[in-house]
Amino acid sequence: MSRIDTFVAPRPNPALIRAMTSVNRIVMLRGIPGFRDLLPFNRLAGLRGVSNVRHIDFPDADLERLKASCGAGKATFITPNHPEFFTDWMIDKEIVSQVSPLTASWATNGVVNGLGRLMQKFWLANNLIAQIPGNSGAAKEHSIAWALKGHGVLLHPEGGVGWHANVVASLLPGAVEMGLEALKRGRATDSNFKVWIAPVVWKLAFTGNVEAALAKECAYVEKNLKIERQATDTLPQRIHHVYSTLLARDEAASGMPFDQGASYA
Repeated sequence: MSRIDTFVAPRPNPALIRAMTSVNRIVMLRGIPGFRDLLPFNRLAGLRGVSNVRHIDFPDADLERLKASCGAGKATFITPNHPEFFTDWMIDKEIVSQVSPLTASWATNGVVNGLGRLMQKFWLANNLIAQIPGNSGAAKEHSIAWALKGHGVLLHPEGGVGWHANVVASLLPGAVEMGLEALKRGRATDSNFKVWIAPVVWKLAFTGNVEAALAKECAYVEKNLKIERQATDTLPQRIHHVYSTLLARDEAASGMPFDQGASYA
């Protein structure tokens, strides 16, 4: 079996995790005060904040409720309910750093195991659990054992959740399966043992009018993907047309009939 498909248990390094929490908060999210709004420095992603997320409006009551769900005497599985791309990951890491700093996080095996030995060692020290398609037993077992120690386990859906506006999608079954097993083991020694499955749902909001910049980026995508557009289309219609065209191309390549109302999932 290749390295990418072989599960290796994480070896969390608390000092490294603390350091990377600061890197994530400053370099990946908020940027460096004094530089992030100053030309030409704000053109550099690391000074502006790679994701340019200035503030996370996490109500104190919700934060305290999530904190109370983590810790000794309980097992907590934190389940982000949104698509997992770069910014999503960074925001979730910032959130769990405030409630359970040694949370173990699921990530695709292509990241954890597929970038060479040194990077694998780095990701395992950051407490990442490799999600190996068709071979998830060891990852689930490690997750249950780690949660039973009072640390959170962050289960990234990695594409299993789509954009739903204000609708919360169904949880994937893995969190419930692991939660039930953790409950059985915990109750074997402690009749008051609790298991929590904690969905994390949030949405991004721009702090200014970015329509012109988004239109420019949309035009770049359309040009490079060779997708024609109607001059009268609004920006949302253009983006919908891009996705519809890509879906139609995939269906054609697979010999499937094109369905205008098909889901993108």
